[in-house]
Amino acid sequence: MSEPLDNLCGPGKQLQAEATDAQELAGLVRSGMARLNDARNTSLALESRFDLAYNAAHSLSLAALRRLGYRASNRYIVFQVLPHTLGLGPEVWRVLDKCHNMRNRGEYEGLLDVDERLVADLIVATQAVGEALPA
Repeated sequence: MSEPLDNLCGPGKQLQAEATDAQELAGLVRSGMARLNDARNTSLALESRFDLAYNAAHSLSLAALRRLGYRASNRYIVFQVLPHTLGLGPEVWRVLDKCHNMRNRGEYEGLLDVDERLVADLIVATQAVGEALPA
């Protein structure tokens, strides 16, 4: 357990302590890596590539959190705690933060305005999360 993560744990807080499940962890990593691989397919629509890369980033970031014995109460927290789960810096989580906000605008307001650069940056950030996960 991690002290910064423990501070986010408890009733009404963003994390709950929950034992790690090896099967769940393996499934999250497998799904995340498959989606990341598919996001690199330039024959797909840019919006599809964004969705695949974003969901890969979420799956891998959630795996990092679950590996340490925590469950998130919302999607966003898995990106916020990357410095504590995988030691990743702002060059990764800032991209994921921007993409999370973009994803929400697309899901809830129908305003998904992505470009090649954003998708490329998202793929690089997601790859960094995948590479930081212990084997």
